[in-house]
Amino acid sequence: MDCWYRQTDIVHRHPEWPKLPVSLRKTNPIIDIGRWTTFRITYDEDTVDSRRFASLHEALRDFNIEIKDDDEFKVDIPKVRPVPVIWDVCDEPEGTRSASAELMGDSYVLLPFSIRYQLEVCISNGFISEYAATNEAFVHRLKDIEERKALALLEHVATDKKVYWNPMEIFDILFPKASTRRKIPAYCCMMHATTVTPTMVYWDTPSMEITNRVIRNFSQYSDRFLRVRFKGEKLEGRINSTNHNTMDEIFTRIKRTMSNGIKLGNRKYEFLAFGNSQFREHGAYFFASDSQIGAAQIRGWMGEFSDIRNIAKYAARIGQCFSTTRAIYTCSVQLQRIHDVTRGAYTFSDGVGRMSRFLAQMTQQELHIKTPDRDPPSAYQFRLGGCKGMLVLSSQARGQEIHIRPSQEKFPAEHQGLEVIRWSQFSMATLNRQLISVLSSLGVSDSIFHQKLQRMLSSLEEITKDDKAAMSLLQKYIDPNEMTLTISQMVSDGFLVVQEPFLVSLLSLWRAWQIKYLKEKAKIVIDGGACVLGVMDETGTLQGFSNEKIQNIGTSHEDRLSALPEIFLKVYRADEKRYCVIEGVCLLARNPSLHPGDIRVVKAVNKRELGDLKDVVVLPQLGDRDIASMCSGGDLDGDDYLVIWDQDLIPEDWFRTPMDYTPVKGVNLDRPVTVNDVTSFFVNYMKNDCLPKIAHAHMAWSDLLPRGVEEIKCIRLAKMHSDAVDYNKTGQPAYLSRELRPRKWPHFMEKNYKPKDQIYTSKKILGQLYDAVDRVDFYPNFEMPFDQRILESGIVVKDELVEFSKELKVSYDLTMRRIMAQQEIRTEFEVWSTFVLNHANQSKDYKFHEELGRISKSLRDRFQGECYDKIGSRQFEHVAPLVVAMYKVTSDEVTAALVEFHSTNPSPDLKPKINSFPMISFAWLFPDILGRIALRYFEDSDPALVNPAVDTQATELKAGKETGGVKIDQDVEKVTTLITDDLISLFDDLLSEASLEQSLENQMIEEDANLVEDEADIMPSAIDSLQNMLHDSDEDNLYDP
Repeated sequence: MDCWYRQTDIVHRHPEWPKLPVSLRKTNPIIDIGRWTTFRITYDEDTVDSRRFASLHEALRDFNIEIKDDDEFKVDIPKVRPVPVIWDVCDEPEGTRSASAELMGDSYVLLPFSIRYQLEVCISNGFISEYAATNEAFVHRLKDIEERKALALLEHVATDKKVYWNPMEIFDILFPKASTRRKIPAYCCMMHATTVTPTMVYWDTPSMEITNRVIRNFSQYSDRFLRVRFKGEKLEGRINSTNHNTMDEIFTRIKRTMSNGIKLGNRKYEFLAFGNSQFREHGAYFFASDSQIGAAQIRGWMGEFSDIRNIAKYAARIGQCFSTTRAIYTCSVQLQRIHDVTRGAYTFSDGVGRMSRFLAQMTQQELHIKTPDRDPPSAYQFRLGGCKGMLVLSSQARGQEIHIRPSQEKFPAEHQGLEVIRWSQFSMATLNRQLISVLSSLGVSDSIFHQKLQRMLSSLEEITKDDKAAMSLLQKYIDPNEMTLTISQMVSDGFLVVQEPFLVSLLSLWRAWQIKYLKEKAKIVIDGGACVLGVMDETGTLQGFSNEKIQNIGTSHEDRLSALPEIFLKVYRADEKRYCVIEGVCLLARNPSLHPGDIRVVKAVNKRELGDLKDVVVLPQLGDRDIASMCSGGDLDGDDYLVIWDQDLIPEDWFRTPMDYTPVKGVNLDRPVTVNDVTSFFVNYMKNDCLPKIAHAHMAWSDLLPRGVEEIKCIRLAKMHSDAVDYNKTGQPAYLSRELRPRKWPHFMEKNYKPKDQIYTSKKILGQLYDAVDRVDFYPNFEMPFDQRILESGIVVKDELVEFSKELKVSYDLTMRRIMAQQEIRTEFEVWSTFVLNHANQSKDYKFHEELGRISKSLRDRFQGECYDKIGSRQFEHVAPLVVAMYKVTSDEVTAALVEFHSTNPSPDLKPKINSFPMISFAWLFPDILGRIALRYFEDSDPALVNPAVDTQATELKAGKETGGVKIDQDVEKVTTLITDDLISLFDDLLSEASLEQSLENQMIEEDANLVEDEADIMPSAIDSLQNMLHDSDEDNLYDP
């Protein structure tokens, strides 16, 4: 047991100290543990000669601390005590009420809050020392220069991560002029954030985030919201739960932060609430109240929660308002309440309602959602007032109707606007360690897993060499952000054939990313499978689960087949270029699956009544028990379900008994819940949340014990895991008992900090798969030349656009570097594609992939918006010259950097350092337009774009003749033939789409006039549209290359 008691502060404590807010500046420190990194201990001569001093030397050597004799070592002892710090100059003196610097004397300099905040970012992260910046000239200089320039300067320091021992040197920084406008998409905000550790407060540069309901409603106060995360010290990561009191001081500090707030300058941020995902990652929102509004008023606006007496449920209901959503403004909704489908103790419709096709189309148009057949998604995960869950496309809902069930209504609220979290779409099916462990225990042969692993590794080897193989794989291995479809389209546009450096780097990254998760998670992609949202069969045509049928089952295959519950699944198959209904025996599961009964065997059937539902798995409303709850305790309020129809993975036993996932009942108070109750629950959750420990214990025991997940210990851990998952809803923690804590760990779990005698080499399937995969490194390919099809396209580019592109690239690169720094991501390729190899671990990998998808999309939307604003149009003929300019500017930067690098590094083995090389993702803000330019789907319809002097050269390039040292193969060119019937169909589609766009135009609420000024003229003429659609029949269609 650890006998060291963690400490967070060593200060002179006075009676008011426990009531003070937390801040970077310590109050009356004896030792500032988080900030002081060098200590001097003095001894008199008698002590130096003593035996005890010699023992101290030996102890230091035991900890590999080197001792040197240095007679010339000098210490500059400050003459002034206490030693002055920058806060003495820029913080309001205690007890002063006036905000006027003149009334406080010359020693106090009032900085604008944006500057004061960014200064704290630099100080807290160690780029500027609070002791070195005490010179009043430094603070006066910051105040005297223009605010936006001072802000840009400090943001540059934070992004560059260079330490300035003399802070005055930052004013000598030379960096190119950039676009200083902070124009962001209307659905985003610049969010302030901080991380509170046991000894420190680290502030982050404000970053662009998609908003939630609360921040949208109080947008005028958006700079007063603060996202707070509680973590261990920088090298420790997450604060883990503990049964001992050695960590009590850390949890006391967290409670003090949530009770007393966080102070920065003249603002005090107080606890507001936390979103449900945020809660699991130990985060919360704080708000800096002023005379106009406070945190209590904001909570009062969210809804009526006074009837909820369970603390955990109270916090969860408030958390609904903080889900990251996109608000739908195009039309209001009409609510109708319908009954839940219940049978016995089970609710078959738990979390799912209905919506009209009209509303689904309006939502699709407003969010610019693309689907393979242009139909609206079949289901949306939503928030609406106090309602949550899923809305499924239904003919029973008409006009602007939404049908809500009681299981979806969580609390009453005045806010009635529709908000969308995500929508139904196809994603690849993957195995993982838990699924493989369960399937192996159920009898699936080890050789099956090996075959699928080797097939996947072989396929990944071909992606940078063969464009057809790359496209095929990218269209199968579709990630939740659908970035593989974007990359597939880039391959289809010929960028792999010409070895374009950005695309080749993306493919290398994607391969490294896939192999990383094969090694660490056994994440094997299954071609015959899908990961989709689950919904209920509203028609009542699917057969449900029946205990009677299972008890009376015969031995024949037909008898077993007839006893299976039915599902409906219709998914888009890229290789067939159409939607296909899956039929036959399938596996149905959710992640994580730990119990032998979590993976259900079902029968997929074709039902004409359900044919309109695509990229969702439809579960029956009939039977003795809902299938969703059998799958690891799932429901239909937004859960993803894994469906596998690969017959190699179907176990022989189809009817394993599912686990009972009835949650533990929570405790209700006999009084209203208070904010103090909520903050105490937050701290107790951190202290008692042992979900990761339970999951790891289950994996270790299932590998060590002969019967795997069938062992009693594993069954107990599976139940305990379920209770731990529900902790945030019930308030009842799960405790990992001593006998269930593993004493041996398999090597594939990489418990490198454990003693060697506790690690063994696993011989089971997970150990075999781990040993069969070797990690690969990723390094971007900077040496390959940029695509001559773009550089020599013949499109006329004005000097004005080149200069604008240079300025915009500086701003883009700074924003990209800021995202990389905040998320601790190594390269821009990972941010752009969302295939991240390593990150700050602020959330689980699968959640982070989705979160980064939103960040990456908002980054593109922001800078695409600036481009549209510059040229005043979204039409191809107006955007294309700017896109070429952006590509040329990037190419010139990289070429110049390579020339400089090779002139100083003649060795061919040396490669440029990634962090010091120009960024190139800026050139790919418009990949679809680059594809049209590369394939010259413009020269006939847009002759005004082309410079006649180079048109002949471009035509030769297109034909495959060598021009400028680059040869393009004939198979790059895409030939599109539109017969008469197709033209008529396309024209009808355009007229229908134009009609819908006109309806949207009439109803659009302009939340940000600057960002939507071009929306009123989205639809071009029918003829222009047909010409644009020659590029894959739809310029933006990524599904049909």
